[in-house]
Amino acid sequence: MKAKICGISDSNTLKYIINHPYPPDYIGFIVNYKKSKRFVEFNDLKKLLEIKRKKSKYVAVLVKPTDKELKKISTLPFDCYQIYDLKNDEIKLIKEKYKINIIVAITVKDKKDVLMHNNYKDVADIFLFDSKGYEKSMSFDHKLIKDLRSNTEIMLAGDIQIDDDLENYNKITDIIDISGGLETSGLKDISKINIFLNKIKQIKNET
Repeated sequence: MKAKICGISDSNTLKYIINHPYPPDYIGFIVNYKKSKRFVEFNDLKKLLEIKRKKSKYVAVLVKPTDKELKKISTLPFDCYQIYDLKNDEIKLIKEKYKINIIVAITVKDKKDVLMHNNYKDVADIFLFDSKGYEKSMSFDHKLIKDLRSNTEIMLAGDIQIDDDLENYNKITDIIDISGGLETSGLKDISKINIFLNKIKQIKNET
């Protein structure tokens, strides 16, 4: 099982994650969603991404991005765009124009929402199933994707906590995406990050 840590907004935390003995596969940055407390202004983001990512991949988290926003961030060293709230043909144009891997984010309340992924099979490199909360760390019933079969990798988010039995997620997803579960009083907590990355490493060793 792979890991993604999302909502990084400061250099100290980023350096810690990148230099951890077991760094995550993906690191996410909130690029254009200003409602999020984890949003990073462009100039700060540019400086932040000067830090070499080493083994991890940098992910731009984008909610209904505009052409102007996409053009602006195209100069930054992102490996993937994680996109919410765009239609298939809109994502296809982005993928063709910027030659970048796409994580299609599907927000879930019920089984009907899960089935929406069928509309994006030709453009998604990864499917992310997330809650409807966006900037809020909300959950949804993760069992809704339990029987999902896909040739595309599946990523799971939605109020995942380090105290959860993370091994159980291994049965339903390829990648765990965690953000709020690694925070204390709204800020990323190094000790929680360490626990999480060590747990993921242990699960990898067992499987």
